[in-house]
Parts: sequence; structure tokens; C-alpha cells
Amino acid sequence: MSELDALVVGGGISGLAIAHCLARSGLTVEVWEGNEHVGGKIQTIAKDGYRLESAASMVVNFHSEVDQFLRTAGLEASKRARAPMATRYVVDADRLAEVPTGLGEMLRTPLLSTSGKLRLLAEPLVPRGRNPHESVAEFVTRRLGKEFLEKVFEPYVAGPLASDVDRAEALATMPKLTALEKRYGSLALGALLRKVWRRGSGGRPDVFSFAGGMTTLVEILARQGGFRVRNQLRVSEVWPVSGGWMARGVMGDTPRTAFSKHLVLSIPPDAAAELVGGLDAELARLLRLIEFAPVNVVHTGFNRSRIRHPLNGSGFLVPRHSRFAPNGCLWISSLFPEHAPEGQVLFSSYLGGARNPAAAGWDATRSLDAVMHMLRALLGIKVEPDMLHIKSHARALPLYHGAYSQLLTAIDRRLKVLPGLYLEANYKGGVSVRDRIRCADLAATRILRHRERLSRKSPSSQLSGGAQNIVPASATVR
Repeated sequence: MSELDALVVGGGISGLAIAHCLARSGLTVEVWEGNEHVGGKIQTIAKDGYRLESAASMVVNFHSEVDQFLRTAGLEASKRARAPMATRYVVDADRLAEVPTGLGEMLRTPLLSTSGKLRLLAEPLVPRGRNPHESVAEFVTRRLGKEFLEKVFEPYVAGPLASDVDRAEALATMPKLTALEKRYGSLALGALLRKVWRRGSGGRPDVFSFAGGMTTLVEILARQGGFRVRNQLRVSEVWPVSGGWMARGVMGDTPRTAFSKHLVLSIPPDAAAELVGGLDAELARLLRLIEFAPVNVVHTGFNRSRIRHPLNGSGFLVPRHSRFAPNGCLWISSLFPEHAPEGQVLFSSYLGGARNPAAAGWDATRSLDAVMHMLRALLGIKVEPDMLHIKSHARALPLYHGAYSQLLTAIDRRLKVLPGLYLEANYKGGVSVRDRIRCADLAATRILRHRERLSRKSPSSQLSGGAQNIVPASATVR
């Protein structure tokens, strides 16, 4: 039986990041991952000279904590910066329109009507909202108008976040913008543009991938993050004991047991619910309320000479009233040229999400037809792709729908009855790689402070041997 300071169940980016943050503080940490490889959905696939990202394609960072994380994990040298281009497009009336990134551009853009621009300028006069759980659509329409919602904001929420603006809670989905209103009574248009389209609080963010693709991030973390990874070890049971937690699992045909002072469940909420159901039925019920959106990633490769568009940007997003089925398309090879063979281009298009979940279930023929219908109309492509690869995710991204912040508060309240147990995954605090690393840093800080409090109260509680007085796995915590 292993005795650990911390056991992390789940080897996705959330689990690996928190394991590293704890290990660099001197804790003995293990990660138990049920699959053959770490990284969760993050995986770079090599095909016909292309590098295809199954999920996250890049990191968009503006947090010093993430910079520090990459340095201590030995990842700084592997970073590969995005090509120097910042143009973003959105589909408007069956054409690609540039998304403005400053007040002057906003006032000149043909994307918005004169009335839409005047409505934006009136934003500082809009009073604060009173509904703490209003949807993204309600929040944006109230502050910035219906036209801005439909042409600019809805495509962003439906694309990268795979969510529905009419159901996604503003407080959980865009906490920085709701905080601006709460603190200042106004978003201020410049701050809005920086925070939504640049995803930052100041200047331009640092946008990068890694040598070999995003899989390099998780592989280096697993190899030199300062903790031990046990692959193909599926956890079947966890329960509290004196001084910590016990976990039981199976690696192949070999059972394994570990005692840990701190237990982190960095797994999907339904999987976490299965493990805690015998301890707290209400916590399990709350976790099962979290919904996920399905997404298909359709990778297509073409000869550059076959495409008339200059491809001078990162790609485009598609609003919900468009005649095109995909939610958007990233021009991966424009961002990272090494992801495609010389003379070729790589596009990654996205089907499904909360807007049209049925599209994630389409077969390869129908999926390609939908993508090519869009690419022909918008980019002038008249040939079939030289390369096609489709990656399906039945549960791609969590949906921060309904009174989501209230749900998370209720989950945290139940966790207080289970000291030493932590839940850290992409359904809490944001879905991007940047958010996951930052949340891991914050969670590690909470765990270390908890250890300090316990040490001050009873130094002996931090010594080994805490696996005594084992509580039966069927015990229920009230």
C-alpha cells in the first residue's frame, strides 16, 4: 500500500497541473489515470505530415501564474509562438467580416448597423442588472444590444465554449465581464474587447503551442513534473480514514490501494459522482446535474494553391442564424505553419455543441458535406480535401447552463463535510488550458494552507500511519 501526501485521480491537464503544483512544494504525489495515455482529450495526432489536435489547439495566456508554471515544469523551451497575425473573422451574410478589436474599428466596421453602434456607445448609461443568474444573452443584450449579441458574442459562446447563450449563465461563463459591471457599473467598450476577443485584461496575450503539438505539454508534465503517474489504473472506491483518504483501484488484474492525506478527483463529474455516491448522496446528485456538449472536430487538409482567400487570420466563427452547420473553423496552419506539410493548409472545423448537438452524431460523409458546403462558399474551395480526419467527443465541454454558480456553491458546501477531498476539473473555473493551470495553482494553494492549519493544530496528524481506523466504504457522511 502506498502512503502519499496527495493522490490525484485523473491524468488530464487539470490533474497533471495540480499534481505538479503540489509536487513543486515538496509533497509526495501520485496520479492515477485509467487510460493508457495522459492528457485526457488533449492529444496530437500525426497523419500524412499534418499535426492534428484532438481538443485544445493552443494556449492563450495572460496570467503570470501560468508563466511560472511553465518555467518550473520545464516547458518554456518547448513553447512555439503563434504566427504574427491577429485578424479574427465572423460570418455575416454569407461572407467573412473582420471582428473589430478597438473602439475606432468598432465605429467604422460594416459588421454593425448605425443603430447597433449607437447602442454600444450608450452602454455606460445602462443600469446594473438585478438577476444574479441571468443568461449570457440577457446580460449582453441588456448592456450592449441585440445586434452585438447575435453578430459578435453568440458565435464566440457557441464556438470555443460550445454553449447556448440563452441558457449559459453570464456569471459562470464570463465572470470578468460581470465583475466589471458589479464593480464599475459599466463594461467600458475597450475593456470588453480586450477581455472577450483577446481574452485578456491588458495588452496582447501570449499565444502559443508546443514543439510537436499540445500533446508535448502533457507528456513533459507527466515525465518531469515531480510526481509519479500510474497509467491504466482505474479507481473503484474511495473513503475517508483517520488523517486522510483511502483509494482502491485495479491496474490490469492487479489490485492497488493507497492512503493519501489529500485526495483530488480530477475526473468528469459523473465519474466523481460514482466514487462519492456512497459517502454523500446529495453531492453525487449535484455532480450529475452538470451537462456536457458533444463536439466533432473535422480536420481537412488542402493544397494552398486551391484556396483563393489570403487566410490572413486565425479563422472564423459562425453565428446561429447562418445557413452553415459548423460553429466555426480554425486556420491551424496560418497560426502554426509547422502543423501542415509545406504547400498545404490545415483547417479544423467544429460541429455540434449545445447549439446543434445532433450534428456531433453525423457520420463522416454528412460531416464532411457540411464542412465543405461552408468552405466552398466562404473560401472559394472547389476541390475535395487531400486529408480528412474526424475526432468525435461525446462529452466535449461542460455547459455552464442555468444557475450554474449556485450549483457550484452547493457542491463546495457539501465538500466541507468531506475534509481532504477536492474536485478539480474543467467544470469548475473555465475550460481553457490557461484556466485549468491557473485553477490548479489556486487549488494547490488551498491544499497547502489546509496542511498548515492541520499541522498547527496537531503535528502528529501529519505523520505517516494515518491509514489506521479505516472507515467502511459504505459509510455515509451527513
